[in-house]
Amino acid sequence: MICIADINHKKCIQNILDNGIFDKNPRPKYKDGSPAYSKFITHYIESYDISKNEFPIITLRHIPVKNAIKEILWIYQDQTSDLNILRNKYNIFWWDEWESKKYPNTIIMNLWQEKDFNDSDGLNPCAFQTLFSVRGDFLDIMLIQRSSDFLVASSINSIQYVSLQMMISKTCNLKPGKFTHVINNVHIYDRHINQAHILLNRKIGKQPILKLNTNENDFYNFTINDFKIENYEYTSPQLKFELGI
Repeated sequence: MICIADINHKKCIQNILDNGIFDKNPRPKYKDGSPAYSKFITHYIESYDISKNEFPIITLRHIPVKNAIKEILWIYQDQTSDLNILRNKYNIFWWDEWESKKYPNTIIMNLWQEKDFNDSDGLNPCAFQTLFSVRGDFLDIMLIQRSSDFLVASSINSIQYVSLQMMISKTCNLKPGKFTHVINNVHIYDRHINQAHILLNRKIGKQPILKLNTNENDFYNFTINDFKIENYEYTSPQLKFELGI
């Protein structure tokens, strides 16, 4: 079975390059202080049927699947936005660039809380809403996201919420069903255009499979070791991306 995520990823990249427009007054900046312009399209949707082993894991480059899942455990099991816990417990540092100056070691992570936005200089949440539907024996999930740095984070966000879907399904004695990802603004930064063309020229791989292998059915007792990824053969070398902060 070919990797559906690779197909979707390439289609979106091509769509942005062909039809996207550049923003005129970007909020993010690169580390050197230059404005981080991006080319974007709106109202992007991807959908997968997890019950049919369709997973949003691209093979065009390596995606740190286990680290992505660890971040979900940090948010939903630890119920915190404390970066010290993310660093010390999970050994993840990728949110450090967005650390709040007003409230050190924190970042606004989930849900849409206007009071938090007014009170903190942390990054407004990108993936801010999840909708769950029970469909017979299946639990379907829709992730709604306001903005996505597509090449860097889209695949990470998708697999994070599939892992959440799998954990909640198992806790509720259901099967994971459809996963749909809706993004209002999906973009490629101007300093990522070369990487976009490299990804377009890479071959589509075989479908990786993520499994939650445990007899545990308590959401708060799942660990990263309960997740197994199979058939994950990704293209190297890894690409580097300068972040728009």
